Amino acid sequence: MGARRRAFLPPARECVRAEMRTVAIDAGSPVPKYSQLREILLDLIDTELAYDQVIPSERELVDRYGLSRMTVRQAINNLVAEGRLYRVPGKGTFVARPKIEMPLRLASFTEDMQARGLTPGAIDLERRLVPAGAPTARALGLGPGEQVHLIARLRTADSVPMAVERSFIPAQLAPGLERIPLSGRSLYRVLEETFGIVLEHGEETIQATTADPGDAALLELKPGSAVLRLQRRSFAGGRPVEITDAVYRGDRYQLHVGLDLPADPRRAGDGADRGQQPA
Repeated sequence: MGARRRAFLPPARECVRAEMRTVAIDAGSPVPKYSQLREILLDLIDTELAYDQVIPSERELVDRYGLSRMTVRQAINNLVAEGRLYRVPGKGTFVARPKIEMPLRLASFTEDMQARGLTPGAIDLERRLVPAGAPTARALGLGPGEQVHLIARLRTADSVPMAVERSFIPAQLAPGLERIPLSGRSLYRVLEETFGIVLEHGEETIQATTADPGDAALLELKPGSAVLRLQRRSFAGGRPVEITDAVYRGDRYQLHVGLDLPADPRRAGDGADRGQQPA
C-alpha cells in the first residue's frame, strides 16, 4: 500500500457515512455477514481514511447494516488481529499504519527505514565482550569460548519501537567496536568503513513466535503477543562474520515474496525447436 498524506480530511464520521451509503450487506450471500462487513471496512481503510482516523462505532455499524453487535464486533476483532485497526479504550477504534514489509535481502535496519522515508533509531540495551556460547561459536567458526561482541539494541522507526536486535561479531575482526557509538548509525556501515568488513551474502530464518515478557515490554506489547523472530548469519571474505537474533513486532511487519513457476526444460526445448519462446 502506498503512503497516504496526513492532510486535512472532513470529520471522520461524515466521511464514513458518505462513503458507506452505497454498500449493503447481502443477506442471501453464502459469505458470512461479518466477512462482508470486514471487506467494506477494508475498502474504507484503503480508500478513505487516514492513519489514526476513527472508524464508525459498533453502534453505528449495527444501525447502518442491521447486524447484531456480535457480528460487527467479530469483523472489527479480525481487523484488529490483522493489525489493520487498533483500539483506544474509551475513545474508539482507529486505522493502524500499514505493516512494513520485511526485506528478504541483506540490508541494515537503518538503510531499510531510510529507504521507506522513516527515521531510524537505536537504543543501546547492552554492549560488551562475552565468551561465545557453543552454538554461536560453531555458527561463526570460532573456537569454544572465543570472545565476541554482543550488541543488543532496541530499533525504532519514527520513535516507534519496532524490533529488539542482538548481534554477535567475532572480537578479533572488529577490535574496539564496543567503544564506537552506534546511535543513528548502521552497524553494517560501521563494519565496512572502520574495519573493512564488506558483507557479501547471508542466510536467514524467519519464524512466527510469541514475545517473552522482557522483549514485549521493550516493544510496548502485551506478553505473549505475536512477533517475528529473525535469525541471520552474514558472510564476508568467505567466512561468517555476524549473527543476529532479532524479534520484530508482528503487528508492524509482514513478509512479501514474489513467486515464479520453475522453468520446464521440456517446454523450453520444444519452444527452441520451433523457434518460439515457451508460453
